[in-house]
Amino acid sequence: MATWDSVHGLNGSLKESRIENGMQGVTVKVVTLLEDPFVMVAENILGQPKRYKGFSIDVLDALAKILGFKYEIYQVADSKYGSQLPNGSWNGMIGELINKRADLAVSAITITPERESAVDFSKRYMDYSVGILLRKPEEKINIFSLFAPFDLAVWGCIAAAIPVVGVLIFLLSRMQALRTQNPPVPHQQPATQASNSLHSAIWIVYGAFVQQGGDSVVSSVALRIVMGSWWLFTLIVCSSYTANLAAYLTVSRMDNNV
Repeated sequence: MATWDSVHGLNGSLKESRIENGMQGVTVKVVTLLEDPFVMVAENILGQPKRYKGFSIDVLDALAKILGFKYEIYQVADSKYGSQLPNGSWNGMIGELINKRADLAVSAITITPERESAVDFSKRYMDYSVGILLRKPEEKINIFSLFAPFDLAVWGCIAAAIPVVGVLIFLLSRMQALRTQNPPVPHQQPATQASNSLHSAIWIVYGAFVQQGGDSVVSSVALRIVMGSWWLFTLIVCSSYTANLAAYLTVSRMDNNV
């Protein structure tokens, strides 16, 4: 490590220090806390010191083998990982390190900003998260979901528009029939009227709304304007319904679980 000040400048070296050969014969005091499967008590041989095993102990043994140090391990007295007290001191394993009773702490200790401000942590070798388990909700089948893309008011307007347009077509057709009551020209087939009754006119309008064509011939200009406007209205409504239905089915299948 190196230090710098405005008087003497750089003091030391910025090169990374390697301690592979600098811990030979050093005994490190290690504090731990039992937490399966990270730190557990191994089968003890009578008359021998207590032995430990687990993920964290395996990492400690690997470091001791690589760096060449020995360690003495003991359990923290208060069985706590470490939290800051109101007076500013620390308990648990963090307190053991701050008070220099231990050189190293090995256990399933969680890295928090408060603990990082007090001690140095190694690179974490395991991440975990806390989750909540909920029962999967049962899927409810709504037979009226077919009408969900439009509001009830829109469906009411459409249902009212069909008979209104049907009555308008029927009246225009009857007016056209009254104007053409002259005797037909010989060898000329009479033109088929768009509708010859009120229910037929409403049926033609409904067929156009559900995009089903008819065989009626519309000869009047007024009838053509009305039918053309209705076809355009039908095209816009059907296109909007298809787009809204696709969006509704997509949103309803999204997972909104916690």
